[in-house]
Amino acid sequence: MITKTLIVFVLLLIIASLGLALRYLLMDGQRSTRTVKALTFRIGISIALFFLLLLGYQAGILHPHGLNMGVNKAQPSAERK
Repeated sequence: MITKTLIVFVLLLIIASLGLALRYLLMDGQRSTRTVKALTFRIGISIALFFLLLLGYQAGILHPHGLNMGVNKAQPSAERK
């Protein structure tokens, strides 16, 4: 449960950084370095989240569930046709 909370928190942080960059762009104009710093921070957080998700998967903390596309897993593959 704490991993899901942490992931949602990081995603909200990414969205907040993107909004902050937009605010800096609109307020300061094109000559501001604050916009670039906010976007760089967002990219860094996104990359860190990606690697943390990979690490969590490798450590067995996170388990992908896949998509259920309506295929019944109890049926043998020859009967699915």
